[in-house]
Amino acid sequence: MPGKLKAKIVAGRHLPVMDRASDLTDAFVEVKFGNTTFKTDVCPKSLNPQWNSEWFKFEVDDEDLQDEPLQITVLDHDTYSANDAIGKVYIDIDPLLCSEAASVISGWFPIYDTIHGIRGEINVLVKVELFNDLNRFRQSSCGVKFFCTTSIPRCYRAAMVHGFVEELVVNEDPEYQWIDRIRTPRASNEARQRLISLMSGELQRKIGLKVLEMGGNAVVGYLQCFDLEGESGLVVRAIGTACTLDKLSSGSAPNTNTHVALPTSSSSPPPFSPSKPCSRQSSSSDTDLSLTPKTAVFYLQEFPFFTLTSFPPGFLVHVGGVVSARSVKLLDRIHNPDEPETRDAWWEEIRQEIKSHAKALGCHAVVGYSESTSICEEVCILSASGTAAILNPRYMREGCLDIGSTDHRFEEPSPPSCGFCHIPYDELNMPFPAQLTYCYHCRRQKVPDVLFTTIDMPPEAAVTGKGCLIQARLCRLKKKAQGEVNATAISNLLPFMEYELHTQLMNKLKLRSMNALFGLHIQISVGENMLLGLASATGVYLTALPAPGGIQIAGKTPGDLSNEHHILTIQKRINDTITKNKELYQINPPELTEEVVGSPIPEPRQRSRLFRSHSESSDELSELDLSHGKKDAFVLEIDDTDAVEDIHSLLTDAPPPTGFYSCNTEIMPGIYNWTTGVQMFTSVRVFRLSNANLTNQGLNKIFTDLCENLLKSFYFKLRSMIPCCLCHLNFTVAVPEEELIQVTSLRPPIFWYLHSLFVFFSSSPPLLVFLSCLLSSGPLPALSVPAVSSLERSSPLPEGRSRSLRSNRSFGGSSVPVVKMTPLSFLPGTRIIKYLGIINMFFIRETTSLREEGGVSGFLHSFIAEVFAMVRAHVAALGGNAVVSYSMKECVLMENPNKNQAQCLINVSGDAVICVIETDQESMPSTINVVQTCSSGADGAT
Repeated sequence: MPGKLKAKIVAGRHLPVMDRASDLTDAFVEVKFGNTTFKTDVCPKSLNPQWNSEWFKFEVDDEDLQDEPLQITVLDHDTYSANDAIGKVYIDIDPLLCSEAASVISGWFPIYDTIHGIRGEINVLVKVELFNDLNRFRQSSCGVKFFCTTSIPRCYRAAMVHGFVEELVVNEDPEYQWIDRIRTPRASNEARQRLISLMSGELQRKIGLKVLEMGGNAVVGYLQCFDLEGESGLVVRAIGTACTLDKLSSGSAPNTNTHVALPTSSSSPPPFSPSKPCSRQSSSSDTDLSLTPKTAVFYLQEFPFFTLTSFPPGFLVHVGGVVSARSVKLLDRIHNPDEPETRDAWWEEIRQEIKSHAKALGCHAVVGYSESTSICEEVCILSASGTAAILNPRYMREGCLDIGSTDHRFEEPSPPSCGFCHIPYDELNMPFPAQLTYCYHCRRQKVPDVLFTTIDMPPEAAVTGKGCLIQARLCRLKKKAQGEVNATAISNLLPFMEYELHTQLMNKLKLRSMNALFGLHIQISVGENMLLGLASATGVYLTALPAPGGIQIAGKTPGDLSNEHHILTIQKRINDTITKNKELYQINPPELTEEVVGSPIPEPRQRSRLFRSHSESSDELSELDLSHGKKDAFVLEIDDTDAVEDIHSLLTDAPPPTGFYSCNTEIMPGIYNWTTGVQMFTSVRVFRLSNANLTNQGLNKIFTDLCENLLKSFYFKLRSMIPCCLCHLNFTVAVPEEELIQVTSLRPPIFWYLHSLFVFFSSSPPLLVFLSCLLSSGPLPALSVPAVSSLERSSPLPEGRSRSLRSNRSFGGSSVPVVKMTPLSFLPGTRIIKYLGIINMFFIRETTSLREEGGVSGFLHSFIAEVFAMVRAHVAALGGNAVVSYSMKECVLMENPNKNQAQCLINVSGDAVICVIETDQESMPSTINVVQTCSSGADGAT
């Protein structure tokens, strides 16, 4: 589908002074697309030039429009020397290629330089004209919509969910090519940014082609990641869920009534569906899942994975639990960018393992699926995780079916509030030993005593009390090594670290008297001489699951009176903590009676013979008490000093202050009444380690104290805003350099709050924590907080029920559109009426004057503020007023304090949308206040 790209350069403003003699600038602009470049006239001696150029026209194919960004370079003209670069703007053309897209990109874009940051603005207009093309062999995927949100977008219905799509592209990293020795840092950074932009566009186009082959028109839950492999090369990966989406009319029902259908073996393939799986390696009969129930067969999926974390009510029939896999690989140099088979094969192995785990749990699908890497020099840890599940067979046929339908031909539906908790596997042939009991809601099916998942809590789930954030943190030292020796040492540590993280989560869950985790995210990051693990989840008490038993402390050497006294003291503290937590989180399960549940409660003597491992004798089948309310305590054995420290850290893990609630899921369990007050702010803190001879326990304490103190300072700053809920507190961990640990958290917060946390250890070693939050007040009246901007009234919609959001504010002397940003998939108090495309931007910032810019914290703070400004400008140019599902997926810091240098790489993404404020007083307040706050703290915090 050939087309014509047109660009017009209108004006510039607030340009930097480039001519010291006149304190002015002789600016002109180069506009480049592909191999074609146009130039404007020079506007002499002006910091606010007016070019008003003609339309620059590029004859291009739509494949190029998807791969290439429009590159705009602003320069200062010099007569007797080379022209000086002022900065660049990269404009993604892909949002203009969809049928529902904006017709023009128009607005003021920040002019960005990788050394100096933002250097003024430029006003640009961009249009695209596409022509019909009947070429059936075309390589473009124009028209496929991409969404970062991990739920069905709010103004669409899912006519069909086709399944998993994946792709990766590889290339050499310009930062490590030989020419880097002779070119300037600016040239190196710009070459890297341009290459990553090209790879990102190519990757998105290839994913779109797979979706078209499957008969879909959209990718939901699109997750794109960058693997910076150093001298080995650069890998850009993406996964997502292919769907066929239909646009809802303005009067349609909300997203909770979404129609969803999945392909089945009994139905004919949809149009343009491939006859074989859509992955590079075709499926073999010995790897196909034995699906349960038998009517639900994914006939065109090699991997029945879904990157979605939220589903319509009734979509999940049963949840089996978390399935995960990790692999340690030695990186080899990417010699041919056209042959990414090695990296493909690595991920193929991981996915096959995940699929086998799901099969062992009796499940035919994996939901809430994600992939990640951690790289240190030549070693790479590949990780994948998800939740094994059985999906409702009423959705698993071609065509649409309303979830409210009364068609129950396939199976008798489970009670809506407890069905997903029922075990999907055969209790007589379980893959692991576990305690089962009858469901406390329906008393008909078996449920586990604890449930871990990577998804958001299903809307039909019945909970008691409130949820809370639960974190496990772990550091492990290792010897410095190279090659296979290093990879082997890491491989040997990984299983024990994951076990310890799960043990911590289990202990903290029981200490809070809860029995389920949602939104579980476990990361293990590798450094030169340490491994770092961080697990985050939202703990809740599901009423369908049994009440957790207590925690019982046991000594290894009985008979020692002093030891027994110490154990009794610890036991009393644990019991008191559990009692306090029950009151704090209002966990008071209702008493179940035979009359209430309508079915007999099993007698205590009734027992079930459960599966044992294959190594055990057949005569050693375990028998578990399945009677109501009789659960054995979880035993913690004190056998050394480390065990005592672990218990001590368990007890010192303080809950949030009164009036604060926190979770890492989009909806806070147990809290349903919210105001629409929204704020967002960023905090950066630097901490330096002074003791080079730290032990595992010492590192654990530093890491734990850092996270706890950061959250405590956060609560302190927000103390006037209670009741306040901090949501979607999702953390990512990286150790990019020698003992430089980076913890990053970014995802949608619930009402409403985006939280990013980065932690860095370095050999100097600075420990840096970056925290970005979008938050909202709880159920009390709206916040009395000074607003940077308020929403101004614009032309009403035809129905007169809602209005748009639009306002400007000042940033560095420039007017920046106030585009609301949230990691949630929605903005409270508003309704999304249009998705304008995804924002996927990669920035590099370098400085040789680190101390003058305020150290690491000042450098990072200014860079992050610039990223926010650039994201807002690009969204506003598309006609949008908000970014939802906002995420900072990469934040890599490299620092050399001795040379006064630092470099940071940031990758952000989200969905650009148009929101309107609901003015129906019965449903929503009519105003939203948005505030961005930059606060200071100790140790150079900013």
